[in-house]
Amino acid sequence: MFKAPRGTSDLLPDKQKFSRHIESIASQLSSLYGYSRVDTPTFEDSSLFVRSVGEGTDIVDKEMYSFDDRGGDSMTLRPEGTASICRAYLEHGMHNFAQPVRMHYFCSVFRYERPQAGRYREHHQFGIEAIGDPDPSIDVEIIKFAHDLITGIGLNQINLFINSIGDSNCRPAYVESLKKYYETYRDELCKDCLTRIDRNPLRLLDCKNEECSQLSIEAPKSINYLCEECESHWESVLDYLKELEIPYTIDHKLVRGLDYYTKTVFEIQPKDVGGQSTILGGGRYDALIEQIGGRAVPAMGFATGIERLTLNLIKESVDIPDIKSPKYLVINVGDKARIRAIKIADQIREKGTGAMVANGTRGLRGQMRQANSLNVPFVIIIGESELERNELVVKDMATAEQNICSINDFMSAL
Repeated sequence: MFKAPRGTSDLLPDKQKFSRHIESIASQLSSLYGYSRVDTPTFEDSSLFVRSVGEGTDIVDKEMYSFDDRGGDSMTLRPEGTASICRAYLEHGMHNFAQPVRMHYFCSVFRYERPQAGRYREHHQFGIEAIGDPDPSIDVEIIKFAHDLITGIGLNQINLFINSIGDSNCRPAYVESLKKYYETYRDELCKDCLTRIDRNPLRLLDCKNEECSQLSIEAPKSINYLCEECESHWESVLDYLKELEIPYTIDHKLVRGLDYYTKTVFEIQPKDVGGQSTILGGGRYDALIEQIGGRAVPAMGFATGIERLTLNLIKESVDIPDIKSPKYLVINVGDKARIRAIKIADQIREKGTGAMVANGTRGLRGQMRQANSLNVPFVIIIGESELERNELVVKDMATAEQNICSINDFMSAL
Protein backbone atom coordinates (compact mmCIF):
# COMPACT_ATOMS: atom_id res chain seq x y z
CA MET A 1 0.00 0.00 0.00
CA PHE A 2 1.42 3.38 -1.00
CA LYS A 3 1.94 6.04 1.66
CA ALA A 4 3.00 9.67 1.55
CA PRO A 5 6.82 9.90 1.52
CA ARG A 6 8.50 10.29 4.90
CA GLY A 7 8.53 13.92 5.94
CA THR A 8 5.49 14.85 3.86
CA SER A 9 1.82 14.98 4.78
CA ASP A 10 -1.63 15.12 3.25
CA LEU A 11 -3.64 18.18 4.18
CA LEU A 12 -7.09 16.66 4.69
CA PRO A 13 -10.35 18.63 4.66
CA ASP A 14 -10.64 18.81 8.46
CA LYS A 15 -7.29 20.64 8.68
CA GLN A 16 -7.83 22.93 5.70
CA LYS A 17 -9.52 25.58 7.82
CA PHE A 18 -6.21 26.38 9.58
CA SER A 19 -4.14 26.92 6.45
CA ARG A 20 -7.00 28.81 4.77
CA HIS A 21 -7.29 31.05 7.84
CA ILE A 22 -3.54 31.79 7.84
CA GLU A 23 -3.50 32.44 4.09
CA SER A 24 -6.52 34.74 4.35
CA ILE A 25 -4.98 36.91 7.09
CA ALA A 26 -1.61 36.95 5.28
CA SER A 27 -3.27 38.05 2.02
CA GLN A 28 -5.28 40.77 3.75
CA LEU A 29 -2.16 42.17 5.44
CA SER A 30 -0.21 42.01 2.17
CA SER A 31 -2.88 44.19 0.59
CA LEU A 32 -2.91 46.62 3.53
CA TYR A 33 0.89 46.97 3.51
CA GLY A 34 1.17 47.11 -0.29
CA TYR A 35 2.98 43.79 -0.92
CA SER A 36 2.05 42.32 -4.33
CA ARG A 37 2.07 38.58 -4.95
CA VAL A 38 4.87 36.84 -6.89
CA ASP A 39 5.06 33.14 -7.78
CA THR A 40 8.41 31.58 -8.74
CA PRO A 41 9.32 28.10 -10.09
CA THR A 42 9.44 25.14 -7.73
CA PHE A 43 13.00 24.34 -8.86
CA GLU A 44 15.93 26.56 -9.79
CA ASP A 45 19.53 26.31 -10.93
CA SER A 46 21.37 24.68 -7.99
CA SER A 47 24.09 27.34 -8.00
CA LEU A 48 21.50 30.00 -7.12
CA PHE A 49 21.08 28.45 -3.67
CA VAL A 50 24.77 27.58 -3.24
CA ARG A 51 25.70 31.22 -3.85
CA SER A 52 22.86 32.75 -1.84
CA VAL A 53 22.29 30.40 1.09
CA GLY A 54 26.02 29.69 1.36
CA GLU A 55 28.39 26.73 1.40
CA GLY A 56 28.92 25.43 4.90
CA THR A 57 25.25 25.82 5.85
CA ASP A 58 23.22 22.75 6.74
CA ILE A 59 20.79 23.56 3.92
CA VAL A 60 23.43 23.42 1.17
CA ASP A 61 25.59 20.68 2.69
CA LYS A 62 22.91 18.30 3.92
CA GLU A 63 19.35 19.24 3.02
CA MET A 64 18.92 20.27 -0.62
CA TYR A 65 16.98 18.08 -3.04
CA SER A 66 19.23 18.39 -6.13
CA PHE A 67 19.16 16.48 -9.39
CA ASP A 68 20.55 16.62 -12.93
CA ASP A 69 17.84 17.20 -15.52
CA ARG A 70 17.85 15.54 -18.94
CA GLY A 71 19.96 18.36 -20.31
CA GLY A 72 22.64 17.71 -17.71
CA ASP A 73 21.94 20.88 -15.71
CA SER A 74 21.92 20.68 -11.92
CA MET A 75 18.54 21.72 -10.52
CA THR A 76 17.35 22.01 -6.92
CA LEU A 77 13.87 21.98 -5.44
CA ARG A 78 13.44 25.34 -3.71
CA PRO A 79 14.80 25.06 -0.09
CA GLU A 80 13.73 28.64 0.77
CA GLY A 81 11.90 31.48 -0.94
CA THR A 82 14.09 34.58 -0.82
CA ALA A 83 16.75 33.59 -3.35
CA SER A 84 14.12 32.95 -6.03
CA ILE A 85 12.47 36.32 -5.39
CA CYS A 86 15.85 38.05 -5.75
CA ARG A 87 16.57 36.14 -8.96
CA ALA A 88 13.20 37.30 -10.32
CA TYR A 89 13.99 40.89 -9.25
CA LEU A 90 17.17 40.78 -11.33
CA GLU A 91 15.83 38.85 -14.29
CA HIS A 92 12.83 41.13 -14.82
CA GLY A 93 14.60 44.44 -14.28
CA MET A 94 12.65 45.35 -11.17
CA HIS A 95 15.31 47.92 -10.29
CA ASN A 96 13.41 50.11 -12.77
CA PHE A 97 10.25 49.88 -10.64
CA ALA A 98 9.44 52.28 -7.81
CA GLN A 99 11.68 51.27 -4.91
CA PRO A 100 11.35 49.43 -2.66
CA VAL A 101 9.58 46.67 -4.56
CA ARG A 102 7.27 45.03 -2.03
CA MET A 103 6.39 41.39 -2.76
CA HIS A 104 4.76 38.46 -0.98
CA TYR A 105 4.61 34.76 -1.83
CA PHE A 106 3.12 31.41 -0.86
CA CYS A 107 5.25 28.42 -1.85
CA SER A 108 6.29 24.84 -1.14
CA VAL A 109 9.78 24.41 0.33
CA PHE A 110 11.85 21.23 0.25
CA ARG A 111 14.56 20.25 2.73
CA TYR A 112 15.88 16.78 3.49
CA GLU A 113 15.98 16.93 7.28
CA ARG A 114 14.79 14.83 10.19
CA PRO A 115 11.00 15.16 10.34
CA GLN A 116 9.65 16.54 13.60
CA ALA A 117 6.65 18.46 14.89
CA GLY A 118 5.90 21.29 12.48
CA ARG A 119 8.93 20.55 10.29
CA TYR A 120 8.56 18.47 7.16
CA ARG A 121 10.68 17.63 4.13
CA GLU A 122 8.06 19.42 2.10
CA HIS A 123 6.38 22.28 3.91
CA HIS A 124 4.66 25.48 2.92
CA GLN A 125 5.74 29.04 3.51
CA PHE A 126 4.37 32.53 3.43
CA GLY A 127 6.95 35.28 3.07
CA ILE A 128 7.41 38.94 2.19
CA GLU A 129 10.35 40.83 0.72
CA ALA A 130 10.99 44.58 0.36
CA ILE A 131 13.84 45.15 -2.11
CA GLY A 132 15.52 48.46 -2.86
CA ASP A 133 15.52 50.58 0.32
CA PRO A 134 18.26 50.61 3.00
CA ASP A 135 16.31 52.69 5.51
CA PRO A 136 15.76 51.13 8.98
CA SER A 137 12.08 52.08 8.73
CA ILE A 138 11.74 49.18 6.26
CA ASP A 139 13.15 46.81 8.89
CA VAL A 140 10.49 47.92 11.34
CA GLU A 141 7.71 47.85 8.74
CA ILE A 142 8.51 44.19 8.11
CA ILE A 143 8.82 43.36 11.80
CA LYS A 144 5.45 45.06 12.40
CA PHE A 145 3.92 43.12 9.50
CA ALA A 146 5.23 39.90 11.07
CA HIS A 147 3.83 40.87 14.47
CA ASP A 148 0.45 41.75 12.94
CA LEU A 149 0.36 38.43 11.09
CA ILE A 150 1.07 36.26 14.13
CA THR A 151 -1.35 38.13 16.40
CA GLY A 152 -3.87 38.43 13.56
CA ILE A 153 -4.21 34.66 13.18
CA GLY A 154 -4.81 34.41 16.93
CA LEU A 155 -1.40 33.73 18.54
CA ASN A 156 -0.84 36.36 21.23
CA GLN A 157 1.50 34.61 23.68
CA ILE A 158 4.65 35.35 21.71
CA ASN A 159 8.16 36.78 22.08
CA LEU A 160 9.95 38.90 19.50
CA PHE A 161 13.74 38.43 19.50
CA ILE A 162 16.02 40.77 17.54
CA ASN A 163 19.74 41.28 16.97
CA SER A 164 22.14 43.03 14.60
CA ILE A 165 24.94 41.01 13.03
CA GLY A 166 26.57 43.93 11.21
CA ASP A 167 27.79 43.89 7.62
CA SER A 168 30.92 43.18 5.60
CA ASN A 169 32.63 46.24 7.11
CA CYS A 170 32.38 45.31 10.77
CA ARG A 171 31.56 41.62 10.80
CA PRO A 172 35.07 40.33 10.01
CA ALA A 173 36.41 41.68 13.32
CA TYR A 174 33.48 40.12 15.16
CA VAL A 175 33.93 36.78 13.41
CA GLU A 176 37.62 36.75 14.29
CA SER A 177 36.80 37.40 17.93
CA LEU A 178 34.17 34.65 17.84
CA LYS A 179 36.66 32.16 16.40
CA LYS A 180 39.24 32.97 19.07
CA TYR A 181 36.66 32.46 21.81
CA TYR A 182 35.56 29.06 20.49
CA GLU A 183 39.11 27.88 19.77
CA THR A 184 39.71 27.77 23.53
CA TYR A 185 36.78 25.32 23.85
CA ARG A 186 37.56 23.18 20.80
CA ASP A 187 37.57 19.96 22.85
CA GLU A 188 33.99 20.64 24.03
CA LEU A 189 32.47 21.34 20.60
CA CYS A 190 30.26 18.94 18.68
CA LYS A 191 31.43 17.55 15.33
CA ASP A 192 29.42 20.09 13.31
CA CYS A 193 30.77 23.05 15.27
CA LEU A 194 34.36 21.91 14.77
CA THR A 195 33.70 22.36 11.05
CA ARG A 196 31.87 25.65 11.55
CA ILE A 197 34.83 27.35 13.26
CA ASP A 198 36.56 27.61 9.89
CA ARG A 199 33.70 27.46 7.41
CA ASN A 200 30.83 29.37 9.02
CA PRO A 201 31.67 30.79 12.49
CA LEU A 202 28.35 32.62 12.99
CA ARG A 203 26.54 29.27 12.96
CA LEU A 204 28.42 28.35 16.16
CA LEU A 205 25.91 30.53 18.01
CA ASP A 206 22.98 28.71 16.42
CA CYS A 207 23.97 25.17 17.42
CA LYS A 208 21.25 23.24 19.28
CA ASN A 209 23.71 20.86 20.95
CA GLU A 210 23.37 21.44 24.72
CA GLU A 211 27.10 21.88 25.45
CA CYS A 212 27.61 24.18 22.47
CA SER A 213 24.54 26.16 23.42
CA GLN A 214 25.95 26.76 26.89
CA LEU A 215 29.23 28.01 25.42
CA SER A 216 27.36 30.55 23.28
CA ILE A 217 26.03 32.35 26.38
CA GLU A 218 29.43 33.93 27.11
CA ALA A 219 30.47 34.31 23.48
CA PRO A 220 31.31 37.79 22.10
CA LYS A 221 28.24 39.87 21.16
CA SER A 222 27.88 41.16 17.61
CA ILE A 223 26.36 44.51 18.67
CA ASN A 224 29.64 45.34 20.44
CA TYR A 225 31.47 45.21 17.10
CA LEU A 226 29.13 47.27 14.91
CA CYS A 227 30.63 49.97 12.71
CA GLU A 228 29.24 53.50 12.89
CA GLU A 229 26.73 52.94 10.06
CA CYS A 230 25.45 49.61 11.43
CA GLU A 231 25.20 50.99 14.96
CA SER A 232 23.19 53.98 13.72
CA HIS A 233 20.91 51.63 11.77
CA TRP A 234 20.48 49.41 14.84
CA GLU A 235 19.63 52.30 17.15
CA SER A 236 17.05 53.61 14.67
CA VAL A 237 15.39 50.19 14.51
CA LEU A 238 15.09 50.12 18.30
CA ASP A 239 13.71 53.67 18.35
CA TYR A 240 11.04 52.80 15.78
CA LEU A 241 10.05 49.64 17.66
CA LYS A 242 9.61 51.69 20.85
CA GLU A 243 7.54 54.25 18.95
CA LEU A 244 5.23 51.50 17.69
CA GLU A 245 5.14 49.96 21.19
CA ILE A 246 6.24 46.55 19.95
CA PRO A 247 7.82 44.61 22.84
CA TYR A 248 11.10 42.90 21.99
CA THR A 249 14.09 41.11 23.52
CA ILE A 250 17.65 41.49 22.24
CA ASP A 251 19.08 38.01 21.69
CA HIS A 252 22.86 38.10 21.17
CA LYS A 253 22.86 34.49 19.92
CA LEU A 254 20.39 35.19 17.14
CA VAL A 255 22.14 34.98 13.76
CA ARG A 256 19.58 33.08 11.61
CA GLY A 257 20.58 30.03 9.59
CA LEU A 258 21.41 31.59 6.23
CA ASP A 259 24.62 33.29 5.14
CA TYR A 260 23.03 36.18 3.33
CA TYR A 261 21.72 38.10 6.37
CA THR A 262 23.18 41.49 7.35
CA LYS A 263 22.35 43.99 10.09
CA THR A 264 18.87 43.35 11.54
CA VAL A 265 17.73 39.77 12.17
CA PHE A 266 14.63 38.73 14.10
CA GLU A 267 12.50 35.77 15.15
CA ILE A 268 9.09 35.27 16.73
CA GLN A 269 8.64 32.36 19.14
CA PRO A 270 5.79 31.21 21.39
CA LYS A 271 6.37 32.15 25.03
CA ASP A 272 8.05 29.61 27.32
CA VAL A 273 9.33 27.60 24.36
CA GLY A 274 12.62 28.00 22.51
CA GLY A 275 14.98 26.50 19.97
CA GLN A 276 13.13 24.65 17.24
CA SER A 277 9.86 26.39 18.12
CA THR A 278 10.55 29.51 16.03
CA ILE A 279 7.39 30.25 14.07
CA LEU A 280 8.64 33.19 11.99
CA GLY A 281 12.05 34.59 11.14
CA GLY A 282 13.71 37.08 8.88
CA GLY A 283 16.12 39.93 8.51
CA ARG A 284 17.97 42.27 6.21
CA TYR A 285 20.05 40.87 3.35
CA ASP A 286 21.74 43.82 1.65
CA ALA A 287 24.45 41.70 -0.02
CA LEU A 288 22.34 38.85 -1.43
CA ILE A 289 21.50 40.28 -4.85
CA GLU A 290 25.17 41.12 -5.40
CA GLN A 291 26.07 37.53 -4.45
CA ILE A 292 23.86 36.15 -7.25
CA GLY A 293 25.24 38.45 -9.94
CA GLY A 294 23.54 41.83 -9.60
CA ARG A 295 24.65 45.15 -8.22
CA ALA A 296 24.32 45.71 -4.48
CA VAL A 297 20.64 46.26 -3.62
CA PRO A 298 19.40 46.56 -0.01
CA ALA A 299 16.56 44.24 0.98
CA MET A 300 14.61 42.91 3.96
CA GLY A 301 12.07 40.13 4.48
CA PHE A 302 10.70 37.26 6.54
CA ALA A 303 9.20 33.80 6.07
CA THR A 304 6.95 31.62 8.19
CA GLY A 305 5.87 27.99 7.91
CA ILE A 306 2.16 27.29 7.52
CA GLU A 307 2.45 23.88 9.23
CA ARG A 308 4.32 25.33 12.22
CA LEU A 309 1.68 28.04 12.62
CA THR A 310 -1.10 25.45 12.37
CA LEU A 311 0.45 23.36 15.17
CA ASN A 312 0.57 26.41 17.42
CA LEU A 313 -3.02 27.38 16.62
CA ILE A 314 -4.13 23.88 17.63
CA LYS A 315 -1.90 23.86 20.71
CA GLU A 316 -3.28 27.22 21.87
CA SER A 317 -6.87 26.11 21.13
CA VAL A 318 -7.43 29.16 18.94
CA ASP A 319 -11.01 29.16 17.68
CA ILE A 320 -10.81 29.07 13.90
CA PRO A 321 -14.08 29.35 11.96
CA ASP A 322 -14.99 26.24 9.99
CA ILE A 323 -14.91 26.53 6.21
CA LYS A 324 -18.49 27.13 5.19
CA SER A 325 -20.18 24.09 3.71
CA PRO A 326 -22.86 24.47 1.03
CA LYS A 327 -26.07 25.93 2.41
CA TYR A 328 -28.42 23.37 0.85
CA LEU A 329 -28.53 19.62 0.36
CA VAL A 330 -31.19 18.60 -2.18
CA ILE A 331 -32.80 15.37 -1.01
CA ASN A 332 -34.68 13.44 -3.67
CA VAL A 333 -36.94 10.41 -3.69
CA GLY A 334 -37.53 8.69 -7.01
CA ASP A 335 -35.78 8.69 -10.40
CA LYS A 336 -37.69 11.67 -11.80
CA ALA A 337 -37.10 13.64 -8.59
CA ARG A 338 -33.37 12.95 -8.81
CA ILE A 339 -33.22 14.38 -12.32
CA ARG A 340 -35.04 17.51 -11.12
CA ALA A 341 -32.85 17.70 -7.97
CA ILE A 342 -29.73 17.99 -10.13
CA LYS A 343 -31.35 20.90 -12.00
CA ILE A 344 -32.44 22.62 -8.76
CA ALA A 345 -28.94 22.34 -7.24
CA ASP A 346 -27.46 23.79 -10.42
CA GLN A 347 -29.90 26.74 -10.36
CA ILE A 348 -29.04 27.45 -6.71
CA ARG A 349 -25.30 27.48 -7.48
CA GLU A 350 -25.87 29.80 -10.44
CA LYS A 351 -27.32 32.30 -7.96
CA GLY A 352 -24.13 32.18 -5.88
CA THR A 353 -25.28 29.87 -3.08
CA GLY A 354 -23.71 26.49 -2.30
CA ALA A 355 -25.74 23.36 -2.96
CA MET A 356 -25.19 19.61 -3.23
CA VAL A 357 -27.37 16.73 -4.35
CA ALA A 358 -27.91 13.95 -1.81
CA ASN A 359 -27.25 10.32 -2.67
CA GLY A 360 -30.56 9.38 -4.32
CA THR A 361 -29.84 5.65 -4.09
CA ARG A 362 -30.55 5.97 -0.36
CA GLY A 363 -34.00 6.35 1.10
CA LEU A 364 -35.27 9.54 2.69
CA ARG A 365 -33.96 8.57 6.13
CA GLY A 366 -30.50 7.73 4.76
CA GLN A 367 -30.34 11.05 2.93
CA MET A 368 -31.28 12.92 6.11
CA ARG A 369 -28.44 11.16 7.92
CA GLN A 370 -26.16 12.33 5.12
CA ALA A 371 -27.41 15.90 5.70
CA ASN A 372 -26.52 15.64 9.40
CA SER A 373 -23.05 14.30 8.67
CA LEU A 374 -22.41 17.10 6.15
CA ASN A 375 -23.66 19.69 8.67
CA VAL A 376 -25.67 21.64 6.08
CA PRO A 377 -27.98 24.38 7.43
CA PHE A 378 -30.93 23.49 5.17
CA VAL A 379 -32.24 20.58 3.17
CA ILE A 380 -34.54 20.74 0.21
CA ILE A 381 -36.80 17.72 -0.16
CA ILE A 382 -38.36 16.83 -3.50
CA GLY A 383 -40.29 13.68 -4.39
CA GLU A 384 -42.86 12.58 -6.93
CA SER A 385 -45.73 14.50 -5.30
CA GLU A 386 -43.67 17.71 -5.04
CA LEU A 387 -42.77 17.33 -8.72
CA GLU A 388 -46.40 17.12 -9.72
CA ARG A 389 -47.16 20.38 -7.85
CA ASN A 390 -43.88 22.07 -8.90
CA GLU A 391 -43.10 22.53 -5.21
CA LEU A 392 -40.34 21.69 -2.78
CA VAL A 393 -39.95 21.36 0.99
CA VAL A 394 -37.30 23.44 2.76
CA LYS A 395 -36.23 22.18 6.19
CA ASP A 396 -34.16 24.21 8.67
CA MET A 397 -31.83 21.64 10.22
CA ALA A 398 -31.29 23.72 13.38
CA THR A 399 -34.98 24.21 14.26
CA ALA A 400 -36.52 21.30 12.28
CA GLU A 401 -39.03 23.82 10.87
CA GLN A 402 -40.34 22.91 7.40
CA ASN A 403 -41.88 25.15 4.75
CA ILE A 404 -43.47 24.28 1.44
CA CYS A 405 -43.13 26.68 -1.47
CA SER A 406 -43.18 26.66 -5.23
CA ILE A 407 -39.88 26.10 -6.98
CA ASN A 408 -40.24 29.43 -8.81
CA ASP A 409 -40.87 31.35 -5.57
CA PHE A 410 -37.86 29.70 -3.92
CA MET A 411 -35.58 30.64 -6.82
CA SER A 412 -36.90 34.21 -6.82
CA ALA A 413 -36.21 34.51 -3.11
CA LEU A 414 -32.58 33.45 -3.68
